Amino acid sequence: MLEDLLLAFRLPVFTKKAKRHIIQHPKFYFFDTGIFQTLRPRGPLNTIQDIAGSALEGLVAQHLRAYQAYSALKTELYYWRTKSGVEVDFIIYGKDTFFALEVKSSKTIHPQDLNGLLSFKEDYPQATVMMLYCGKERLRIKNILCLPCEEFFTMLDPAKPFQNLF
Repeated sequence: MLEDLLLAFRLPVFTKKAKRHIIQHPKFYFFDTGIFQTLRPRGPLNTIQDIAGSALEGLVAQHLRAYQAYSALKTELYYWRTKSGVEVDFIIYGKDTFFALEVKSSKTIHPQDLNGLLSFKEDYPQATVMMLYCGKERLRIKNILCLPCEEFFTMLDPAKPFQNLF
């Protein structure tokens, strides 16, 4: 019902030519991060970072969907997660587009933050992988572009193909 009312959407799992056992259930997002933050259950085990991280991921999802809606290039949006728990937040896939994006709400990047992207790149060497984070500088770690979220949001232009943005 939430999807019918355009209050939420689901991202399907990327399963094309999967080499690993992949989770089969879609990811669920509210159309607005404010609604997510208001409705999300909270308890003593929830940290501000957990909530902020999920909210930032939802914000990126909203921007990617808007980019898709206004772009002439037709792409599909997915996520990827193995049964062992390795995950990539967003896969952008289309005729000439194949990107994997991981979103972290931290201001620094730790080597383990790149594990999902490295695993995805191992399975799909054709993909361009990228980390979005809350830091201030553009970095390249283990041949992965690490881009500040603020820069990503300002560069996202539906008049340009996704691969030409970065």
